[in-house]
Amino acid sequence: MPWTKEQMAERAAREIEPGSIVNLGIGLPTLVADYLPDELGVWFHSENGLLGMGPFPYEGEEDSQIINAGKQTVTVVPGGSTFDSALSFGMIRGGHVDLAILGAMQVASNGDLANWAIPGGKVMGIGGAMDLASGARRILVMTQHVTKEGEPKLVDRCTYPLTAKGCVNRVISELAVIDVTREGFRVVEMAPGVTIEELRAKTGAPLAG
Repeated sequence: MPWTKEQMAERAAREIEPGSIVNLGIGLPTLVADYLPDELGVWFHSENGLLGMGPFPYEGEEDSQIINAGKQTVTVVPGGSTFDSALSFGMIRGGHVDLAILGAMQVASNGDLANWAIPGGKVMGIGGAMDLASGARRILVMTQHVTKEGEPKLVDRCTYPLTAKGCVNRVISELAVIDVTREGFRVVEMAPGVTIEELRAKTGAPLAG
């Protein structure tokens, strides 16, 4: 049985090292924060200029001045700080974000990432994705394995505009955990009940492992 979104987030949370600085992309990655114990000492970074981002506020306790990069109201944990976006992007480009967990439209077997535009579709802008994909020390992608139309999102080569080249280290989908290696995709773990034949049928590139 494929993993639920919550199970994907719980699996992704196990990838986070104690004390690390982590940026969570919009969508599925935001669920990861719910599965991290406080004692892990993780600092969440938001590229609009926030280090020490806390959970979403309770209704009625929102502060419109405290938002994440997705313009959602959030909280700040004790010891957290805010700063301008220039400094925030300096952190990213300087390699001071240990892990970025991002969504994807396509991931290629060489690690290329496309996650900001579909040809012919409405373009919302790339935001901080390009900087995160190229500047964070490790890139973990959380995504559904196929599109709503059933097309593979893990492909041999991306056909959508790239966010960054050769940046993805690991992918977690509802079907499996898959590494990007020099030889291409390698299966690390599969969800219960998922077979390698099913996984290969839904992946647009060769799978090893």
